[in-house]
Amino acid sequence: MNFDLRGQDMTAMRHAMVASQLRTNAVSDARVVAAMDLVPREAFLPEAVANLAYRDTAVPLTHGRAQNVPIATGRLLTQAELRPTDTVLLIGAAGGYTAAVLAELVASVVAVESDPALVTLARSALAGHATVTLVEGSLAEGHAAGAPYDVLFIDGAVEEVPQALVDQLATGGRIVSGLSDRGVTRLASGRRSPGGFALLDFADIDCVALPGFARPRTFTF
Repeated sequence: MNFDLRGQDMTAMRHAMVASQLRTNAVSDARVVAAMDLVPREAFLPEAVANLAYRDTAVPLTHGRAQNVPIATGRLLTQAELRPTDTVLLIGAAGGYTAAVLAELVASVVAVESDPALVTLARSALAGHATVTLVEGSLAEGHAAGAPYDVLFIDGAVEEVPQALVDQLATGGRIVSGLSDRGVTRLASGRRSPGGFALLDFADIDCVALPGFARPRTFTF
């Protein structure tokens, strides 16, 4: 089915996503719900898949990447307990959608993306979002030049959170991320303390995998 991306169909689908996917699945922060109801996901996707913007699964992008599932992003946004004064380090910007949602909720966002094609898409889609800084670079390395951040937001599943990213978080700062363990994904959150950081699972939800975060393999005999 084809949709007129400039017409009412996509707006109606966005409202339906909020009502059927988010509100019914513990996305309970009114500010998060309002932001996701406002930002058009289709504007941050390649044209060929823009009509898939509001389905309840991941949307394929490029080079094996995918836009995260709406409910996964919504639950991470809710769990992050975002404040209007927060500075956020977003890992896995993709086409810029989550950065645009965050920009409605916090003071500033540094969005890191490693795929050049997605950076090009995000740069165009985020034009006019003055509080978002888009950085092309390694997802696992983040952007230390902008540290310290109040929130580390990893919009996808990783096998482990690198210390390099944790080090860019202020003491007491919040972390939300998808975690992957032998193909099973879940969502987790935590805080950085003076002695380190810890993550606790809070939901078993499908989450897209981000590249560059494989846990070092050990050999057994």
